[in-house]
Amino acid sequence: MNTLATPHADPAVASPPRESHPRRGRARGMTLIEILVVLVILSLIATAVAVNVVGAAGKARVDRAKTDVQRIASDGIEAFRVMRGRYPTTEEGLKLLIDEKFLKANSAEGKLLDPWKREYVYLQPGQAHPDSFDVKSYGADGQPGGDDENADIVNY
Repeated sequence: MNTLATPHADPAVASPPRESHPRRGRARGMTLIEILVVLVILSLIATAVAVNVVGAAGKARVDRAKTDVQRIASDGIEAFRVMRGRYPTTEEGLKLLIDEKFLKANSAEGKLLDPWKREYVYLQPGQAHPDSFDVKSYGADGQPGGDDENADIVNY
């Protein structure tokens, strides 16, 4: 036998089968299931963020109301008492303190509004402080009593 003869096809070293169609440059896209999974994950993240943001906004309003009540009590009512020798009456209310420039209104209507856009309540004598006065906000629900964000906020 001639060792220099052209090699014949060896079945053990067969070439790969030819495809009947030439391979197209097919771009791989996302399947519907993959898109749905991504949407579910994004929805869960958005829900978690929204819950935290809404909770933080509620706490910020309560904190602002607490600060406002104390500021009204010290900068307005106590300053008025030192200058005039008495507390304003319930009827005179916070309007007197605004008119006499002890306090500055925080609304276009010339009133002192809490973070929920309701007027602060002034009572003299107070319910919580019968020997002096109360400045209060009824919280998010605008009703006496309540818990958490709906709780009354009163000067101390």
